[in-house]
Amino acid sequence: MNVRSADTNANAEANGWIDMKTCLVVDDSSVIRKVARRILEGLDFQISEAEDGQQALAQCQRQLPDAVLLDWNMPVMDGYEFLKALRRLPGGDAPKVVFCTTENDVVHIARALHAGANEYIMKPFDKEIVEAKFHEVGLI
Repeated sequence: MNVRSADTNANAEANGWIDMKTCLVVDDSSVIRKVARRILEGLDFQISEAEDGQQALAQCQRQLPDAVLLDWNMPVMDGYEFLKALRRLPGGDAPKVVFCTTENDVVHIARALHAGANEYIMKPFDKEIVEAKFHEVGLI
């Protein structure tokens, strides 16, 4: 979490820059990524995207985001394998990970949480659901 004093925030705003939180949206569906981007940009997140876990992991190796909105079923590397690899990276325990998937059985949810997910939401989702979950994990 980026903590700043009120004076620092005022100076940042006066100088035209804001310390926005970052979110990596990982989903093989361009439509889902687009919807998530619109929602999260509306919540003042800076967004990057990946269409599979391998692309997401490469981005995280360069720079860790504050949050990851993560699909489960993807080609190349699925969300579960990505999450396990993310948590093994130096600092990889820091990003808040919210699984976003159609998999809703207790076994999948338990596996995701055991692998290090912070929250779990079902598709389809809307702004209120994403905002509530991101609030629950302390991102907003």
